[in-house]
Amino acid sequence: MPFVTTLEFASGDRRLLDDVVDDVKARAERKGVELKGPHPQPPTDYDIPQSKLLGADGPSFDSWRYTVYTRTVEIVGHDEFARSVAGDDYPDRIHVEAEIEQQRQLGQGN
Repeated sequence: MPFVTTLEFASGDRRLLDDVVDDVKARAERKGVELKGPHPQPPTDYDIPQSKLLGADGPSFDSWRYTVYTRTVEIVGHDEFARSVAGDDYPDRIHVEAEIEQQRQLGQGN
């Protein structure tokens, strides 16, 4: 039963994120790996309040606003390639999460 590795790449730097994901896609194509994606997710905007004093209510700075961009890819089978991609060293501005799921064939019981 094949494993599907879902990798989620996130960053506030959309250009760098797209470059990293494009590189993963190109590597998969060169090795003949079945890769689905990248699937872009809607960007998430954050608005973080900033107090001028620690632990106190009172004056504050303008909120810190930033956007996080996300791309998801699925690697079907090819466990070594998936492990390699998930374990690569990426720039500090790139966050990677991996989820592995075993696919069951139709008609198989628990």
